[in-house]
Amino acid sequence: MIRDLLMGRYLPGSSMLHRSDPRTKILLAIVFMVLVFIAEGCLSFLLLLSLTLIISSRVGKPIKHSLKSVKPLLFIAVFMMIVNTFAVKGTPLSDYGIFKHFSQESVALSVRMVLRLFLLLTGASLLMATTTPISLTDGLEALLKPLKRFKMPVNEAAMMISIALRFIPVLLDEAERIFKSQASRCTEVAFGNPLQRARNYLSVLVPLFVGAFRRADDLATAMESRCYQGSAGRTRMKRLVLSCADFTCAAVMLSFSSALICIEYVRS
Repeated sequence: MIRDLLMGRYLPGSSMLHRSDPRTKILLAIVFMVLVFIAEGCLSFLLLLSLTLIISSRVGKPIKHSLKSVKPLLFIAVFMMIVNTFAVKGTPLSDYGIFKHFSQESVALSVRMVLRLFLLLTGASLLMATTTPISLTDGLEALLKPLKRFKMPVNEAAMMISIALRFIPVLLDEAERIFKSQASRCTEVAFGNPLQRARNYLSVLVPLFVGAFRRADDLATAMESRCYQGSAGRTRMKRLVLSCADFTCAAVMLSFSSALICIEYVRS
């Protein structure tokens, strides 16, 4: 269900990741995403999956929600496997039945793609689950500050990125309410053949987009009424300072990165 998705939701807590500086968390998230694309072997993916599950349990994000997020990826996995069947040739899985049309290389490539997508979504959700919107905006502004020399609107860009990320849980809640209202009117969206389902989903997408534009207009009006002018004259109540939690998280990520790189390059 949509309510099981925690993408973009902040979960209050007192873990080490919650106490870390937002700049550190953003940089560690980037390093994690790079490691996801570097990983090729089973041991590397097992290492990354163990890291994400351990962090999820520490920050208060239930592991079952991370596992439930795999369900929407099953359709993508089947689609990738079909595409890779025609694009990637190799050793057939078996000589019997439909399995002779699938090669071991195409299945392995499809599994790696799904695992990468799952790890990327989980890593991004962990970043937003442990960082408040204000802290995330401040961290993005601090990291993008060198671009001000090139007349880049760093503060406005950071604010837009933060607002876009925080609209994700709002839209998920809105979609959940629309699904429930449709069900109360005895309207089953996921019913019939694919064409009928696509037509039924229009009754959800249209009010969802209308509500999103209405919320965006209300937010713009509220910011304008409060005389928001980007970085002009803005001050921060809390200054960003590195702490022991930042160095600990960086050391843990450095250890996992070194182990994964060693596994990949030693294996090759």
